Amino acid sequence: MASFQALRPQYSSLLKQFASSSKDFAVLSSVPERSPPAKTLFVLDSSFNPPTRAHLRIASSALQEHLDPRSRLLLLLATQNADKPSKPASFEDRLAMMELFAHDLRSHLATSFPEGLRSNDDLPAIDICVTKKPYFVDKATAIEASDCYPGALEQIHLTGYDTLIRIFNTKYYPPEHTLQPLASLFSKHRLRVTMRPSDEWGSREDQEEFVCALARGDREAEGGPREWAQKIQLVEGRKPGDPSVSSTRARDAIHGAVEDLEWLVPEKVRQYLLAEKPYTRDSPSTRI
Repeated sequence: MASFQALRPQYSSLLKQFASSSKDFAVLSSVPERSPPAKTLFVLDSSFNPPTRAHLRIASSALQEHLDPRSRLLLLLATQNADKPSKPASFEDRLAMMELFAHDLRSHLATSFPEGLRSNDDLPAIDICVTKKPYFVDKATAIEASDCYPGALEQIHLTGYDTLIRIFNTKYYPPEHTLQPLASLFSKHRLRVTMRPSDEWGSREDQEEFVCALARGDREAEGGPREWAQKIQLVEGRKPGDPSVSSTRARDAIHGAVEDLEWLVPEKVRQYLLAEKPYTRDSPSTRI
């Protein structure tokens, strides 16, 4: 693993190469560098601003269900996000933290092994990836169309319930504003959705009802067939009483309660935040 100081210029250079290329998707680095061919692709698409223990929980719970060295996790950063600006942390800082997060995640997964039965060679590989596509469906298509993986591989997208709501919001699919553009996604790939019971997103029952309504055919008039519900797996999120973990809360902790970073972000990410201070630099975020 490169030093903290070396990571930013490394990713700055890789980002410039990607920006000047015709590619819509690229793998910038992998942890470890060499690994067996992938059988299943898990995709965690986020702003990673910064990566948190919530990201760790979403990724690790999925990979622990499919603990196979031929599984592969893609950490995907969109350099043109449909809903969020590219600050406060620069893209190269986020990518550096994504690589450190990959090491944190593999260390966490290693604790899932019965003692003495497996080694780090049995852990899934993790790719640090970027895309120029802002919309969810287009990102999946860009991964599939790239020469990075066999095109027939199933993608399992790891999302939160809030992302599921956005995926099924027809405002993102002009000019007809129907759900038909999702057909290519659900014909080949799946969603693993972490529920987020809250005042904003409703109770667990409310979130389960969203998928039940799809299964009943309530979205067919919008172009969403009931069969798609079989491609959506709802899973538990944080336990009742556990504190809420988010990137926003981690950024706030940097300026007011640094000790909270211990439970908000994984260890190597925390070390980077304290050493490199990506949220206190005066330099503007990298624009791609």
